[in-house]
Amino acid sequence: MGEAGPVSISGCVICYQEADRIADCVRSLQSFCDDIVVVDSGSTDGTQRIAAELGARVIENRPFPGHREQKQFAVEQARFDHVFCLDADERCTEALQQRLQHLRRHRLAVAYEMPRHNHYLGRIPRHGLFVPDRKIRLFDRRRARWGGRNPHDRVELDPGVACERLAEGIEHLSYRDFRHHLRTIDSFTAIAARALAAEGRRTNPFDLLVRPPAVAFKSLVLKLGCLDGWRGFVIAGMAAYTDWKKYWRLWRLPRSGGAA
Repeated sequence: MGEAGPVSISGCVICYQEADRIADCVRSLQSFCDDIVVVDSGSTDGTQRIAAELGARVIENRPFPGHREQKQFAVEQARFDHVFCLDADERCTEALQQRLQHLRRHRLAVAYEMPRHNHYLGRIPRHGLFVPDRKIRLFDRRRARWGGRNPHDRVELDPGVACERLAEGIEHLSYRDFRHHLRTIDSFTAIAARALAAEGRRTNPFDLLVRPPAVAFKSLVLKLGCLDGWRGFVIAGMAAYTDWKKYWRLWRLPRSGGAA
């Protein structure tokens, strides 16, 4: 009886207006994925064409249903049950690619989590809220799925399923520049506020007055973000602002009929 071949893996990517980053993302999946599906929300900048030219199956799914829903939709379009999920601003390191090539030839567990190296304004912070940032990105879709609260989705495993850890990681080019960070905060806090409101959550003074400075203190002091220099202080300040804006928008929702 001959040896079984390597386990097939589908790469799953969601994107929108990512013409400058989608190619590196797709290329980083090619060495260990037998199938790559890119789900696009209606890009007009050439993102879909670039992905297709690299051999990905491009599927347009719009209007954008939400981060969690779009990622689960991508998983459901995969040809194989083992899926590896990336955002367009992420890519597998060469070390992770080699590790996964080895694993698929020998065995694959139900789920794997790996570190994500977050680039911020030209450097990878070593402390603060960005560290550690471990994510489940390779899993068997029969025993796991995308869940969480938008826009902060996460992979949820069936009860009793163990997740193995890998040392090799993912590169995350989170923001193109500082203005991109501000635009992302504006978008994500609006999504988060609506998600909280849908769950019946309401803002109280603690959310607006205590949570933001507590986030900054955690980042700078408890997680030693101050050791990252000025970037550490910027990250802490932006995290506090994000928290404040999310709850401020939630506070406005009942008064403005749902527009924040």
